[in-house]
Amino acid sequence: MSFVAMVRALPFRTAAAATAVVLAAALSGCTAAPEPPEQPSSMARLAAALEEFGNGMLDDGAPAVLMQAKVRGEEWSRASGVRSLEGTEPVEIGDPVHVASVTKSFVAVSVLKLAAEGKLGLEDPVSKHLPEFEDIMHPPGPVTIRRLLQHESGMPDYVIPLLQQGSLPEVLSTGRTHRELLALAATRRWEGRLAQGFEYSNSNYIALGMIVERLRGRPVGEVLRSEVVEPLGLDATRMTGPGQAPPALVHGYVTSFGERLDVSYPALHADDPAGGLVSSVGDLNTFFAALLQDRLIPRAMVTEMQTPLYARYGLGIQRWNDTCTNNFYYGHAGDTAGYGTLTMSSADGTRQASVALAYPPQPFSFTGNGIVEELIDVVEEALNSTC
Repeated sequence: MSFVAMVRALPFRTAAAATAVVLAAALSGCTAAPEPPEQPSSMARLAAALEEFGNGMLDDGAPAVLMQAKVRGEEWSRASGVRSLEGTEPVEIGDPVHVASVTKSFVAVSVLKLAAEGKLGLEDPVSKHLPEFEDIMHPPGPVTIRRLLQHESGMPDYVIPLLQQGSLPEVLSTGRTHRELLALAATRRWEGRLAQGFEYSNSNYIALGMIVERLRGRPVGEVLRSEVVEPLGLDATRMTGPGQAPPALVHGYVTSFGERLDVSYPALHADDPAGGLVSSVGDLNTFFAALLQDRLIPRAMVTEMQTPLYARYGLGIQRWNDTCTNNFYYGHAGDTAGYGTLTMSSADGTRQASVALAYPPQPFSFTGNGIVEELIDVVEEALNSTC
């Protein structure tokens, strides 16, 4: 007789008991289900994404990659490579690099400090504070300080006519005044448009730097040092100036006609409000946390920097989508001969990542090499994994 037939032949209670005995015997040989694997922490996920990018850059020949991330009080950093291809000294996380256009965020803070003090208004025409602006640039219509900050003036960029002045080594080794750079921009036609939208131009920040200098009575580098660098203790941050480069500066390189050129501390960047700062990844995180937490300028001015709501570029800051909070990340990218930089922070400054690298030596292109665009995607996705 089969087991099923035997159970059917038994009284109900007896059958139930028999079934329970058989089931218990069968189950006694089973093992418990394995525990699910422990999930990596949000910081571990972020670090893994940044390390993958950094390793790829080093494999491609980047002399150095520096990265620092902060997530709700937890910190991670990595410094890989050498300070110079002519030596073997390893980079350290606090080493300065050229941060190029990240400089604009610092300059924007100084402009907004002037606004908070009532020394200028964001809707003021530029010529109110810089009378020579009209004579140099001949704008097609009124231009406000806000439009300079947000790259909505339509002013031509000086970079292309500058690069036409000679070879790249000649251009980089020749210092120029702010007025001379604007005069170069003025050699290109300034198109007047009824609805002028976003059009990135370094010339905007040359003019803003001149306004800061006019109203403060000091070079823009000195203003940034007293208003931002010293109050925040940014030890690695300074404006490029005459003389020797900082001893720990990470060297950057380009190639020209097959020859490798060191472009580490060019005279062209001296006191340049559009891209002259050197800084470290740690200093950049400190700066943006202080800015977003209202420790540099009043909240009303921070809000001005973050508007308009749906634009990719505010007043001196870029922004990207924070899917963790349905808000934005704020920061800036920098891209110049030999160097690429990105700094990105959540709106409350508690989740941050900054990456700086000396590019794999290659011919310089004004249109960029695509590395910073790739880096933006990597960092944005990595920060979005820290929800």
